Amino acid sequence: MIFTAEQIAFWLCIGVLAYVYVGYPLLVHLVSRIFPKPVANGDIEPKVTVLITAFNEENDIRAKLENTLSVEYPADKLEIIVASDGSTDGTDEIVKAFADRGVILFRQEGRVGKTTTQNNAVEQATGDIILFSDATTLYTTDVFRRILPHFADETVGCVAGRLIYVDDASTIVGSGAKSYWNYETFIKTAESTACSLIGASGCLYAVRRSAYEPMYAEACSDFLICTNLYRNGLRSIFAPDAVCYEHTNSRSDDELSMRVRVISQTFTDLWRNRDMLNPLKSGFFAVQLISHKVLRYTVPFLLFALFVINAALATESYFYAAIFSVQAMFYLLAFVGWIMERAGHRLSLLAMPLYFVLANLASAVAFYKFLRGERYARWEPIRSR
Repeated sequence: MIFTAEQIAFWLCIGVLAYVYVGYPLLVHLVSRIFPKPVANGDIEPKVTVLITAFNEENDIRAKLENTLSVEYPADKLEIIVASDGSTDGTDEIVKAFADRGVILFRQEGRVGKTTTQNNAVEQATGDIILFSDATTLYTTDVFRRILPHFADETVGCVAGRLIYVDDASTIVGSGAKSYWNYETFIKTAESTACSLIGASGCLYAVRRSAYEPMYAEACSDFLICTNLYRNGLRSIFAPDAVCYEHTNSRSDDELSMRVRVISQTFTDLWRNRDMLNPLKSGFFAVQLISHKVLRYTVPFLLFALFVINAALATESYFYAAIFSVQAMFYLLAFVGWIMERAGHRLSLLAMPLYFVLANLASAVAFYKFLRGERYARWEPIRSR
C-alpha cells in the first residue's frame, strides 16, 4: 500500500500524540520498575523553615498559619516565614498578630514578583531545609514526618509532596483539574523512581538550604528548581504520602489564565536551560523533559494539524470520516461544557473534553506570548471559589 503525504502526516500526528499521552507514561513507568533508583531514608530531625510567599492573601493567611502551626514538629526546630510581596491589603497585619507564636514577616517592597521575593526570603531563613508553600495550601499534621526522612539520602536535593485538589462545588473545571492531576501524579511517581522529578507542585516542596540557588525573576520556580538541582548532581523525588490540599479553580477563564502564566514561565525555563535537553549531557532526565514538557506543549499544534488533515481525508474512506466525526464530536462536547460552565450548570461528563481543550489552548497562547517576548515575573493569585 502506498500512503499519500496527507496520510503520512495524519499517522505521524497520531503517533506523536499517542506517545505523549500513553507511550511516555508507560515508558517511564517501565524504567521505574526495571531500573529503580531507591532513596535511603533515615530518622532525621533538621531545622525546617516553612516559607509562605504571599500577595494580598488576607482571606486565607490566618487559616494557613494556624494549619502550619498545628503540624507535628518540635517548635524549636521550626521557623515560619511569610514573604509578603508588597501586599496592599491586611495580609501583613494578620501575620504580625502571629509574631508571639514565632511567625516572622518578611516584607518585600516594590512588588518584585514571587520568585524574587522567594529568593530574598531564603537569604533570611535559618532552616537546613526550606519548605515552600502557598498561602491557600493546607497540610496534614504529619507532613514533615513524611518529607524529611528522604533528606537522609545525600543525593536528594528536593522532596515534593502530593497535591490533592478539593472541588466542593463539583464544578466542570474543577472535576477536569482533579482528573488531570491524578494523571500527572502517576507520571510524577514514575519519574521520581526512574530518575528525578522535572517539576514539583508549588504548594508543597522542600529543598536543602545549602543547594538552593537564586533564580531569575520570570522563572517558574517549582519547575526550575528540579533542573537546577539535577544540573548540580542532586535528585528531586516525589513523596506521595506527604499530602496537602488546595481548592481548584471553578471557572475556565481563571484556570486558563493560571495555566498560561505557568506555561509561559516554563517555556522561558526550557529555553534558558536548553542544554539540559541533550540526553548525552543529562541522560534520561533529558528524555523526561522532552517527553513531558516539550512534546506535551506541541500538542495543540498537532491537534490542529490533525483536524485539518483529517478533514481533507474524510472524503476518501469511511475510516477517515469516522475519525473526523469523533474529533468534531469531542470539540463540540468541549464547547457545550464551556457554555454550561458559564451558565452555572454542572455535568461531569463534559469535564475532560473541556479541560483537555482548555489546557492545550493555554499551551498555544503561552507559546505565542513567549515568542512575543512577554514574561511573567509578578503574579496575581486567582481566587474564584
